[in-house]
Amino acid sequence: MYQALAEAITAARASTAAHALLIACQPEVFTAGNDLEDFLQRPPVGSGSPVRVFMQALLECEKPVMAAVSGAAIGIGATMLLHCDLVYVSDQARLVLPFVALGLVPEFASSLLLPQRLGYARAAEKMLRGEPIIGAEAVELGIATAVLPASELLAHARRMAERFTALPPGAVRDTKRLKRAGSSAAITHAMQAEEAIFSERLRSAEALEALQAFVQKRKPDFSRF
Repeated sequence: MYQALAEAITAARASTAAHALLIACQPEVFTAGNDLEDFLQRPPVGSGSPVRVFMQALLECEKPVMAAVSGAAIGIGATMLLHCDLVYVSDQARLVLPFVALGLVPEFASSLLLPQRLGYARAAEKMLRGEPIIGAEAVELGIATAVLPASELLAHARRMAERFTALPPGAVRDTKRLKRAGSSAAITHAMQAEEAIFSERLRSAEALEALQAFVQKRKPDFSRF
């Protein structure tokens, strides 16, 4: 799925017919997050991993990227929104950063970008404790552009995406490039630091306990760590 997303972004970048990208979802869920059994068997590490290829494709996209989010957006489903230009959420959206609870650390430069947007204290609540971000709160915190009823979400996002067809594409791309210029180096540095620690954490006893407990449908026991 990560590879398919990366290929779709790359194709849209190359197409003169595509003026903007819209990442949408089923009405019930944006993403449930990574398959944790797959995490145990095939850890997603390294620059060539599908998730890293997807991250890089999203980072390098010069065209506007939009997201329409309803239901759960867990893990990368939440952190990827920090790299979208316009984010529309439904009143049923629920963004969750479960990394610490899984014995891991945040990714996709969220350890840098969330404190910048939310402030340190509120970012700590969402990142350290994994408190969900619900519906309109995503707008209040600066993660989303607008909140809509779930039944109206996709149609509204499509209308907003179609507006880019009436704008000069070169000016749009240059504006996005300027908007990101001051933060691109910091984002790359944060991603590299996160990836190094994430890889270590995947092999840690804490992460193994958390992931196995999830698969076995039991409460993890961190008392011995």
